[in-house]
Amino acid sequence: MAPSERNQYIGMVQLLLHFRWIWVGIIAVNNSQGDMFVQILMALLSENGICPAFIDRLPTATSTVDMIDVFYLSRSKDSLSSFLTHIKVKVYVINGDTHTMTSLKWFLYIAQMEVITEAIMGKVWIMTAQWDFSLHTFDRLLNIEVFHGSLSVTVKSREVVEFQKFLCIVTPHWQKEDGFIRVFWEQAFKCSLSDSKLDKDITQRCTGEEKLESLPGPFFEMSMTAQSYCIYNAVHAIAHALHTLCESRQKYRRMAWGGDLLKVSDQQSWQLHPFLRSVSFNNSAGDPIHFNEEGELETGFEVINWVTFPNQSFRRVKVGRMDPQASLGTVFSLNEEFITWHRMFNQSQPFSVCNDNCHPGYSRKKKEGKPFCCYDCARCPEGKISDKNDMDDCFKCSDDEHPSKGQDQCLLKALNFLSYDEPLGITLTSLVASTSVITAIVLGIFIKHRNTPIVKANNQHLTYCLLISLLLCFLCSLLFIGRPQILTCLLRQVFFSIIFSVAISSLLAKTITVVLAFMATKPGSQIRNWVGKRLAFSIVLSCSIIQAGICSLWLYTAPPFPNVDTHSKFKEKVIECNEGSVVMFYCVLGYMGFLANVTLVVAFFARKLPSTFNEAKYITFSMLVFCSVWLSFVPTYLSTKGKYMVAVEIFSILSSTAGLLGCVFSPKCYIIILRPELNSKEHLLIRNRNQVEEF
Repeated sequence: MAPSERNQYIGMVQLLLHFRWIWVGIIAVNNSQGDMFVQILMALLSENGICPAFIDRLPTATSTVDMIDVFYLSRSKDSLSSFLTHIKVKVYVINGDTHTMTSLKWFLYIAQMEVITEAIMGKVWIMTAQWDFSLHTFDRLLNIEVFHGSLSVTVKSREVVEFQKFLCIVTPHWQKEDGFIRVFWEQAFKCSLSDSKLDKDITQRCTGEEKLESLPGPFFEMSMTAQSYCIYNAVHAIAHALHTLCESRQKYRRMAWGGDLLKVSDQQSWQLHPFLRSVSFNNSAGDPIHFNEEGELETGFEVINWVTFPNQSFRRVKVGRMDPQASLGTVFSLNEEFITWHRMFNQSQPFSVCNDNCHPGYSRKKKEGKPFCCYDCARCPEGKISDKNDMDDCFKCSDDEHPSKGQDQCLLKALNFLSYDEPLGITLTSLVASTSVITAIVLGIFIKHRNTPIVKANNQHLTYCLLISLLLCFLCSLLFIGRPQILTCLLRQVFFSIIFSVAISSLLAKTITVVLAFMATKPGSQIRNWVGKRLAFSIVLSCSIIQAGICSLWLYTAPPFPNVDTHSKFKEKVIECNEGSVVMFYCVLGYMGFLANVTLVVAFFARKLPSTFNEAKYITFSMLVFCSVWLSFVPTYLSTKGKYMVAVEIFSILSSTAGLLGCVFSPKCYIIILRPELNSKEHLLIRNRNQVEEF
């Protein structure tokens, strides 16, 4: 009639896991039943990551003589059982059978006599279903406060109707065959019945009017205990089996009758087994009683919290349940609010661990030669975290997250791109706007003074083309600011490279025009036929078409696209434009570098040629600035990441464009605005004559 022991052991393990008690002591008596208890429990503990701090085997004490022997053998502190010396172990799991509990009580009594208060108080005792807290008369000296706050897994039971009324009418003069009541009566009330042959030294006589309800709880409970409930169900199960047996024999006329009564005493016990197996009924408390295929009673367990009082009384408090037949997730339930812990814990949940928990940010590191519940705590390596206590290993965050400073949680990475809202983006946008306005003003000045000699010199339409391309160079920087999109990624490098190629080829055309113009002044020169607008625009168009062809090939084979880089920055996700083909990107830059170097060489050799308003020396300076900027751009660009890489390219575009604008057009603007007398036809003739004489 007792449920499966394995189920109750599973319930005890669930209790340990619920409170995270992983460092526990195991106590069992030194016999075959204790061996089975330890064997089954150890397997369950190992499966669930719980370590036994010790396994203590108590000597068997089956009689008063054995108890006295144990008492005298254990009088010294050195010979006390080892479980009393484990200070860190706050939770003891004990097999609550009669022999184990009897031996345990004697050891606790000895500890009390030796005033080892800390060794026996402040422990959580977790006991199996056999324990019911009943004490023998010779256990009266034991202070039951030791078990205050204990937990036990007991068989599910209910109060049987009128059971207490039945106890109130029990007397020691009942059936003489029932010797148990007479012996119990004498021991419980410390008296002697008139016809008793025991305890002749006891002078007090039993009146038979003593009341069971007057006995302290530890010696006799007026409510039905779980063990009594099992016996009650067992008696009814046998009665139902006998009833079924009788009906079966009567049906087939194989039953022997004596008078009107069935001779039950003629039946052998084994004949009831088939009928017991099929028994199914509801007892008087309303509980269904039936057995499973293995012949075990199908019932649940209750978790009982034992609360003791100074007057040696106690109270059972149901704080949880375990129902093996329940659906998954509801097999075990516990209400912590109803639990009373031992007074030494100050009503806070006790902890029973080998060492302090490893907090988030740390992982467990095994101690050599120690159980797996004993460990050191190691800091998580860089780039990894642990977000729970006692994690076996740290782990990496996802690509979109980064470890916190304490390495105890993953935080979302901030987006990294050059925004219009941040100071750097505002600064660069302001520079783009101001330089664009300056370029537009210069263009307006040249258009307004288009009929003056300084504007007409060296092809004014080529000058307009150069100014417009410089203006567009400034404006194309805006494509690099803001969150990268598909369209901006496709256009920004293409626009930048083609517009810059137009600007540089315009300077090249201007320089070649100066050279050809000087050579055309020589008598009989055929180069005069080449000088004109057609050659200049042919140079600009051909150089730009080549760059446009390279860009078209780039867009066709491996176009740029928006990309999220989660590895370059530790705490940020870089939103960038992947150039698609790095080779094509550097081909574009290489071609611009080639045009710039050609223009620089031609301008350098033409810088001293006598020509009206010769721009060659200014172009030379502008190309030196341009080449210096872009030569420093490459290593700087490769050494930066994220939005600063974009900022470097924008700065290079702005500075190189500003260098071209300043070196080429600032001298002319100076003459046009501040020295208009130099921008006249007469001054032009005198200047040309002087230049020819000097050359």
